Amino acid sequence: MSNLQNIAQRAIDRAKTNGASAADAMIREDDTFSVTVRMGEVETLKEAISRSLMLRVFIGKRTATSHTSDLSPAVLDLLVDETVEMARLTSEDKSGGLPEEAIQRSGFPDLDLLDTSWETMTPDERISLALRTEAAALSADKAITNSEGASFEYARSRIALANTQGFNGSYEGTGAGLYCVPIAQSKAGMQRDHWMSAARHRNQLATPEEIGKRAAERALRRLGARKIPTCRVPVIFDPLSARSLLNHIFEAVSGSAIYRRSSFLVDQIGQPVASPNVTVVDDALMPAGLGSSPFDDEGVPTQTTAIIENGVLKNYLHSAYTARKLGSKPTGSGTRAASGAVTIGPTNFYLKAGSHKPDEILSSVTKGLYVVELIGFGVNTVSGDYSRGAVGLWIENGKLTHPVQEVTIAGNLREMLKNIEMIGDDVTFIGSIAAPTLKIGNMVISGA
Repeated sequence: MSNLQNIAQRAIDRAKTNGASAADAMIREDDTFSVTVRMGEVETLKEAISRSLMLRVFIGKRTATSHTSDLSPAVLDLLVDETVEMARLTSEDKSGGLPEEAIQRSGFPDLDLLDTSWETMTPDERISLALRTEAAALSADKAITNSEGASFEYARSRIALANTQGFNGSYEGTGAGLYCVPIAQSKAGMQRDHWMSAARHRNQLATPEEIGKRAAERALRRLGARKIPTCRVPVIFDPLSARSLLNHIFEAVSGSAIYRRSSFLVDQIGQPVASPNVTVVDDALMPAGLGSSPFDDEGVPTQTTAIIENGVLKNYLHSAYTARKLGSKPTGSGTRAASGAVTIGPTNFYLKAGSHKPDEILSSVTKGLYVVELIGFGVNTVSGDYSRGAVGLWIENGKLTHPVQEVTIAGNLREMLKNIEMIGDDVTFIGSIAAPTLKIGNMVISGA
């Protein structure tokens, strides 16, 4: 790791020597393995090590960014020299610059991000995980007749960051995911669905048999899907489909959307924006969390940020740039794009679990829709207007009765958040954004 830190330090030292008033350099090294299988045969198998240095240079309030995957001294020197020259040609932006030196520090917490036991797995053992997952799905029921495949992916990542204010830090983490997409068939046609598990530690990953069986169950219950008449009824989002609602909230509280005034949550700090039972946090300090890190991609210490607390909007998420734009403080949300530019990203952004079991939420609905998949991009986070194709199961007297397809659910995110009536205790993390089962009081369903 010290070698990556030395390379990053060398880049910013050269930028400073060439006239930069400030600079930072981040290096990401990923050691990856991935395998995809289908119908018991290996389709793709990849193992790779990739490195990328992302450089940001400031001359006063002028900024330029660049990146390279070649970390040899000659190429790096040329990149730094050209980036400094590029910065001289850009326009001034008074909000540009590194994070304030006072908020940077050392001595970061151990977030339990690394599990070296993954390294003891042979390639055959990793391939076996995908094969076992697909086999479990195919053997779950005779109606599971085909498969779009199963995959296993693993990465060990090393991050090093240095800047001209004296920050020089690094951390390392592992992560893996196991995914399966079986196809079920009946006289009415074919349906597919999926399930997956993702974790930083081996002992946190669900077994192949659990994943395969659950993926098969999800595909089987979609057989015989039909249309329903247009109606206004309660809608329950399962944890995977509810994640998309959290993604819209994340987009709406991003500092870049706020300073551009392109969010339905602009000027709403301190105001009730959701049901009182809704609390949303961005928690970068969650031990072993898939989105956890000790500092962000600008070197700002990460934190747990309350976004919505008991229905009231508390904070937006900021990089150093958006914080200056809006007179606020960085929240440790800076994320480095491949180009080297800093944007805003989620860490562990999730809606906190409620007290209800998923079956209890289902039992509360006389007639309604249980959504398991959302289709299309009909969401406007400026106005909050929401309209998406949906696949799900019809609820009758608290029971799932038959699958439903070719419907559109519509509403407005402002009203949807305020109409969240019940929250499940089943927050499901398969990435940086997560949610539990959610029940929204009523929405318009456009059907046949």
